[in-house]
Amino acid sequence: MTRPTPDSPGATSLHRGFEPHPFKPASWLPGPHMQTVGGKFLRPQTRNGLVRTRIETPDGDFLDLDLSPDLPAGGGPPLVLVLHGLEGNTARGYVRLAVQELARRGVAAAGLNFRSCSGEPNLRPRFYHSGETGDLAHVIEWLQDRYPRSPLGALGFSLGGNVLLKFLGESGDHDAAKALRAAVAVSVPFDLVAGTRALEGGAMGRVYTHYFLRSLREKTEAKADLLEDHVELEAVRRARTLREYDEAATAPLHGFSGARVYYERSSSALYLARIRVPTLLLQAEDDPFLPRDALPVDTVRANPALLAGFTPAGGHVGFVGGSVPWRPTFWAEAEGARFLAHLLTER
Repeated sequence: MTRPTPDSPGATSLHRGFEPHPFKPASWLPGPHMQTVGGKFLRPQTRNGLVRTRIETPDGDFLDLDLSPDLPAGGGPPLVLVLHGLEGNTARGYVRLAVQELARRGVAAAGLNFRSCSGEPNLRPRFYHSGETGDLAHVIEWLQDRYPRSPLGALGFSLGGNVLLKFLGESGDHDAAKALRAAVAVSVPFDLVAGTRALEGGAMGRVYTHYFLRSLREKTEAKADLLEDHVELEAVRRARTLREYDEAATAPLHGFSGARVYYERSSSALYLARIRVPTLLLQAEDDPFLPRDALPVDTVRANPALLAGFTPAGGHVGFVGGSVPWRPTFWAEAEGARFLAHLLTER
């Protein structure tokens, strides 16, 4: 476990003495790819018990939010907003398990489905992306208005973690940012240029890329009539890498001149130094979606608001432990929920 020790004497008090538990990877699931793929298929597919609510957006679209059903009017118990990864949704195993771990600690959950990720295409000629924080701010303000008595936190996985960290760093004293008392980001692609390049190399990188591209292309085709005046659909269909897809679709749909500009402006590493909300970062140094040398260790060390739970192994949203395959444990969800409960529960 790598835990940078900031020079600031206030670092310990910001996290109220929280220390991440060490992660011990399962010996029967060695290596980053085994951890990554194993994490996807081994996480329990239990019902999360959340109830769907549709929120209108300022641009005439909608967001589907899945909420704990027992939240009283006005709130009361701590509430954590959970953000999924690229082409995920609130039904993903890591979201379900995070909701379960939070509930065990008396913390309610709200799972945000990014645009077009809830099972229904959104209405505008756009999607979501790694740097889009306007929808997150809108949802936090909605939660704050509806549950003013609930202390708010946030937990983001992968792309959702990048969105969360960028939001925290760019928002500063914005009311929506100040509404969050604690945050956790898991397996974050801090540097999108380096991360995309990593996925373009090696056999497993091509496997991951194919998995994401198939879903992205299907969503683009489903909205072809709405998007045809904004993107070159044939270029989307020809895309064989995430960079090619982002060049053809993500960049033009969201106001970027190209994929590289999109990556450079959306990488959360650029915003870490300005985060003031106590935030736990859970990251494996062998994450196949991000080269080891792209981890922003020095920036994290210099900011007393950030607490690093960097581990040598764990893959991408893997972090599978346990002595036997039929009883796996999942470190990231447990540690994330423990941190959030620790900081959101009044003492």
